[in-house]
Amino acid sequence: MLRVYFTAEDLARVRVASGPDILWEISNSVQTLQRRDGARVFGAWRRWARPRLSESCRLLSPLLPPHGCSPDFLTPTHGDGATLHAAVDTLVRTPRSRLRTDLSRVAASRRLPGWTESLARGDSAALRQLGRALHTYHVEALAPFWQRIHAQIDADRIMRLHSLLGGGTEGLLAGLGPQLRWKYPVLEADYPVDQHLRLDGRGIILQPSFFCWPTPVTLADGELPPVLVYPIDHAMDWTHPDPPDRSDDGALGPLMGYTRAAVLKAVRTGASTVELARLLEVTHPAISQHVKILRAAGLVTTARRGGRSFHVATPQGRALLRSGERGTTA
Repeated sequence: MLRVYFTAEDLARVRVASGPDILWEISNSVQTLQRRDGARVFGAWRRWARPRLSESCRLLSPLLPPHGCSPDFLTPTHGDGATLHAAVDTLVRTPRSRLRTDLSRVAASRRLPGWTESLARGDSAALRQLGRALHTYHVEALAPFWQRIHAQIDADRIMRLHSLLGGGTEGLLAGLGPQLRWKYPVLEADYPVDQHLRLDGRGIILQPSFFCWPTPVTLADGELPPVLVYPIDHAMDWTHPDPPDRSDDGALGPLMGYTRAAVLKAVRTGASTVELARLLEVTHPAISQHVKILRAAGLVTTARRGGRSFHVATPQGRALLRSGERGTTA
């Protein structure tokens, strides 16, 4: 069982991450790739990704097994986690003491390959090799679907912010289920080991993750800045990779009519089908049809929870809106 203990000060210092953390997605996906459960959500991606991975990606599996602890330095709490280059640059500059501590903790529960001894010593060649493996893995396994992964995490984040506006921090924490259960002052979740995280006024970052599965995860070292990574709901089509970004392509012009453009503008900050129908004074079936077309064009993503559909503009959709706004002010 994982238990996170809050003080009143902590409740004022809860924040939702601004987007996906690339190294958490890499770490969680390497673990998920090795699992057998979750086939409904990840089975098609596993079949797609496994034969495409280069030999160098095998360096990651011993450090990120499907069960058991992993080194905290693979998901640093400082630096820029939004871009792959910046995230890997932060990782390869991990202090030697952190490398040694993390790898010693992992080695106490399972045998690690010999090359990790060089890594624990802070050997620059070993760190660069690990960095290249992370780059290669992302390019081969995640990048072809990254636009949609990013959009679904954006959708979850906006849903959490709606929960915050409607119910405050306690409403936000109570709405993280079903894996997480909130009863002041403790947030708890089923977990492979007993872990107690006392925030002691530091607050916590809630990090939505596409590949986190099946339970939330946190860092092993409770002295590090607190972060709780939790699984989002999934609605992913793995049948084909993302198309090229065509948000500025004139071919999208015929897509836009007055109502459809209004739908896209309304979902910039997220809205349900019911809210869109009420706002635009259009029937529910008509809203659903407009959203279907926008979603097929990669401009909108839909998250479903409790029988309710919640629509959010993707980065491509927001780029198209910005382009239109620049055009009207020119």
